[in-house]
Amino acid sequence: MPSFHNGNVEIAYLDEGEGDPILLIHGFASSKNVNWVYPGWVSELTKAGRRVIAIDNRGHGESTKLYDPEEYHIGVMAADARALLDHLGIARADIMGYSMGGRITAYLAYSTPQRVRSAVLGGIGIGLIAGGGPGENVATALEADQLADVTDPMGRTFRAFADQTRSDRRALAACLRGSRRLMTRDEAAAITVPTLIAVGTTDDVAGSAHALGEVITQAQVLDIPDRDHMRAVGDRVYKAGVREFLAQRP
Repeated sequence: MPSFHNGNVEIAYLDEGEGDPILLIHGFASSKNVNWVYPGWVSELTKAGRRVIAIDNRGHGESTKLYDPEEYHIGVMAADARALLDHLGIARADIMGYSMGGRITAYLAYSTPQRVRSAVLGGIGIGLIAGGGPGENVATALEADQLADVTDPMGRTFRAFADQTRSDRRALAACLRGSRRLMTRDEAAAITVPTLIAVGTTDDVAGSAHALGEVITQAQVLDIPDRDHMRAVGDRVYKAGVREFLAQRP
């Protein structure tokens, strides 16, 4: 896979297809492959005539692993995404993020809207503002010697996922501790780029999509029926909704 350096951090990415560019930003403990390639997103979007770029966030996948939480602020990871667009000579792109990637996407839409043609916030609802989801309980679970030592239900879910993806658990714990900055209600309300909020109806991590839609008043909301946080990623309703949104956005 190709990579580039943003400062001293090597960032891996993929770049496939031709057409309008869309940047995909994966969720916590995931990777470009787990979040976007294996569930069929890359093939789906390239077949729809898109140029698909997917990043491995720092601490994840094939990118550099760091162990200081200060290296993982949302603004720092958003800067990696902007640097990737700069590296590829892309002035403006549609951007879709899932979960933590949705937080990064929202930050980009707020802070540098001139780079964001549209934003898809997958797997993140009002938790963007109100918090919730993985916290210190998950960081502690990631640092446990073995899964059997973890009793917290959410901690067990994310620890099992990290083990499944063969992730660097110490880097993930640092990422979790550093990336928990919440967006304020005023910041979210200031997002004016075309936005789609897509959350599973049984997702107990993201928070309400409709509540976030009341804050980002120009956003569309897509309910992904009967899907939780982990199973919504590759859902066909999600994919169809994104294709329709991208086809209709200005």
